[in-house]
Amino acid sequence: MDLVFIMQAAGVGFIVTVLCQVLGKSGRDDQAALVSVCGIIVVLIMLFAKLGELLDTIRGIFGI
Repeated sequence: MDLVFIMQAAGVGFIVTVLCQVLGKSGRDDQAALVSVCGIIVVLIMLFAKLGELLDTIRGIFGI
């Protein structure tokens, strides 16, 4: 995998962690859970884009 992708995913994880901690300490646990789910969805969308690039590369190599 690309190092930039790993750093982007780590950045999203860091931001989500900080937001969840702040929201949890202020008593907004339901919003903290929503932020964590949104963070997971964002990283999954990024991962699916990378998987699409991988499939395009494989198709190009094998001429499919």
